[in-house]
Parts: sequence; structure tokens; C-alpha cells
Amino acid sequence: MELRILNRSNNPDPDYATAGAAGIDLRANLEKSLILHPMERTLIPTGLFIQLPQGYEAQIRPRSGLAIKQGLTLVNTPGTIDEDYRGEIKVIMINLSKEAQTIEHGERIAQMVIAAYQKVNIIVVEELDETERGAGGFGSTGV
Repeated sequence: MELRILNRSNNPDPDYATAGAAGIDLRANLEKSLILHPMERTLIPTGLFIQLPQGYEAQIRPRSGLAIKQGLTLVNTPGTIDEDYRGEIKVIMINLSKEAQTIEHGERIAQMVIAAYQKVNIIVVEELDETERGAGGFGSTGV
């Protein structure tokens, strides 16, 4: 499968960090450093545009190193990019730490995982089949 990527940033072309990596690194495309204060969120451009194959989505996910070391994560995670979207990929980042964090141009801020999906036929009904679990959720099966 091929993923067509248009890179309008001056960052290196996106790639996998290792041979076994599932996610493609996304880098910040900034004119100047950005300071993100505690509990502040912002939309960070990447300068990347993609053309996904039919039947695929791109999932935007946080980087674990930024989360544990700096308290930086993504608000809408995983974010979904639909196959027909052609706009710039942007990342909604939040600072959950107690200190201001600086994001530099070219810094790896997220990862993008390409995944197949399947459409379903939607059938609106008056009731659903019963199960033993029923409507139990949010810890109803134990901790």
C-alpha cells in the first residue's frame, strides 16, 4: 500500500523512526518556538497533506516520551483523518504539566498510524437483542 504525502514544511520528509514502528512521526511546522502553559491547548501545524487509499484512515496519536517527560499529550486522541480530507494535518496538543513547555520547530509532536476500516450498513431499529451484561459499563464487570 502507498500513502501519498505532500510536505510543505522545511522539516525532513515524514518516516518511521525504526523498522518496527507502527506510527509515522509528525513534526511541528512553526515560524518560532511556541510556549504552551499548564492546561493550555493549541493547534500545531505540520505542513503535511496526505492522500489516503480508499478504505483507510489516519489516526493521530500522542508520543509517549512527550507525555511522560513533559506532560504533553493530544486532546482528540486518536484523532481521525478521513480518506477524503486533503487539508493540512494539524495536531491538538495540551500541556498537562505544572510548568510551561516549549515546542520547537521540527520537534516530533505526534505519530500517525494508518489503519483500514470497514463501513457498515446502518439499520435503525426499535430495540436491541438482550445480553447478560446489558447496559452495564464503566467498571460494571469489575476492576
